[in-house]
Amino acid sequence: MLIAVEGGSLVVAAVLLMMAVLGMAAERFSGMSFFGNLLPFAVGVTLLVVVTAVLLLVWSRLRRRLSQVWQLLPVMLSLGLAANCLWFVFHDGYAPVFTHFRTLVGGKQQAERVTLEHQVYAAYRRYDVNLLQAMIRRAESFRADIEDAAEVFDVDVDLLQGVAAAESSFRPRDSSDGGHGLFQITAVAESLQQQVRQRLAVAKLDLNNPRHNAFLAAATLKQYLGQMNGDLFLGLLAYNIGPRNGGLRFIMQQYGASDFVTMQPYLQQLPRDYPIRVLSYALAFKLWRQDGKLLAYEEGDNAVRIQRLGIPGLAAVF
Repeated sequence: MLIAVEGGSLVVAAVLLMMAVLGMAAERFSGMSFFGNLLPFAVGVTLLVVVTAVLLLVWSRLRRRLSQVWQLLPVMLSLGLAANCLWFVFHDGYAPVFTHFRTLVGGKQQAERVTLEHQVYAAYRRYDVNLLQAMIRRAESFRADIEDAAEVFDVDVDLLQGVAAAESSFRPRDSSDGGHGLFQITAVAESLQQQVRQRLAVAKLDLNNPRHNAFLAAATLKQYLGQMNGDLFLGLLAYNIGPRNGGLRFIMQQYGASDFVTMQPYLQQLPRDYPIRVLSYALAFKLWRQDGKLLAYEEGDNAVRIQRLGIPGLAAVF
């Protein structure tokens, strides 16, 4: 058991340290130059492997002496090393290192995701805090219905509130383009309506009823996220476009686009900005729920704090 604990602790420490070193190396040697970037990075990885092997050899010899002093000493030292590595992981300084490591491994997909995330952070940064707070207070009267809808259809509650904020600013109304109520519901498939009627135990849905409206929105968003294989940006874009013109999947096939980044240039400004606007509002709701206030993105270390908190619907930095 002691050997298993010691070995597990060393593995945890080694993996976390390896990720940190590779993340720092990816930041230091990022670029396309062979001699200035690629070759030094490859040499660094080779040295890392050699150093790791040497350290394991040193530990195997050192632990014999440590065991003679006290049988538990190697285990205690390995646990201490793992604990320090874990502390570093949850320290703010690790966030950018881990981001560089994810970019190194994730390649194009991670680079695109980071770009989109910072579009969300930039949109949040530009909002007027007083106007945001006023909208969040208006949302309070609809919170219970939105929370119930999010729970029933397994949708992030802050994300769902972000959709309502982008659609109506929590001022339910009928719009000239055919939208109704809190989430500006338009055409909804009969199968989804049937699901919502069953969940609400009603014979007929009223689009001007905020609870009915929220449940329809949650069911619709859940369906579009499934159609887009869980891609949050595409799911929100599909929600905004709706079924007209064959829906988002048909449009993507028409232009040969495979993700939100490649789809953006073909979109007009309103649908192009829609996912970013929804997620920036969702981020505000998440901050308000967790801290009871909206943090100014550019002040102090708030940017790092917000990035570690994560955008609703997306995994946090770590």
